[in-house]
Amino acid sequence: MFSDVHCHLNHEDFAADWEEVVQRAQDAGVQTIINVGWDLPSSKAALNFAQKREGFWAVVGVHPHDASGVGEGLEAELIALAQHPKVLAIGEIGLDYHYNYSPKAVQQEVFKRQLALANKLELPVVIHSREADGDTLAILDEYKPTRCLLHCFGGSWETAQLALERGYYFSFGGPVTFKNAKRPVEVVGKLPLDRIMVETDAPYLAPEPKRGRRNEPAFVVHTLERIAKIRGLSVSELAQVIERNVALFFNLPMEG
Repeated sequence: MFSDVHCHLNHEDFAADWEEVVQRAQDAGVQTIINVGWDLPSSKAALNFAQKREGFWAVVGVHPHDASGVGEGLEAELIALAQHPKVLAIGEIGLDYHYNYSPKAVQQEVFKRQLALANKLELPVVIHSREADGDTLAILDEYKPTRCLLHCFGGSWETAQLALERGYYFSFGGPVTFKNAKRPVEVVGKLPLDRIMVETDAPYLAPEPKRGRRNEPAFVVHTLERIAKIRGLSVSELAQVIERNVALFFNLPMEG
């Protein structure tokens, strides 16, 4: 059994064929799909998906790109969603200084509000950080979340070591399979296995040999194969370790 710990089947790109996408994932052995929100409407949609099928779960929160649209009612709306047993974490939240679609100060404020909420609810957090590692780690140090997953990690080994010291987890997607992938290959080759998960971030970042296409959960197998090769393991050996990591981080039942 495999897991895709971060995808966006609530994205409009899947509106016409999401059932077929889910079937292909299941045919590929992907039995756990964690659907992630990026604003309040997509978080509600993620929960709606999670309620429709066994093996579907939701993560709810506001992405830094959408921080400017947040009002005073954010906490109340997220609490209403997060109380559902199918919601596993608050995310994806964090900082993105590459695009700065929302001003940095606004991103930081909304990030802090959601970290405080996650702590109040005793939920783990799923973090988006792009070109903002210093500020991201500083804010996380301030709030000290219960458990922290750095999604689609693309940082340096030096940054990874700082995150490891704090007990964080890392998830990797399509970029680790790319021909020019130096940093993610180095990091995934050095990390303790008990800190690694895999994701697609679908519909984005399709792995080799699907690069250039719409990504989907079934393609997580290609990322697993690449990481297994880097670590000198069989796919089944790696998958067994990762599934334990997923269960421990998200507080899901252990298989077997």
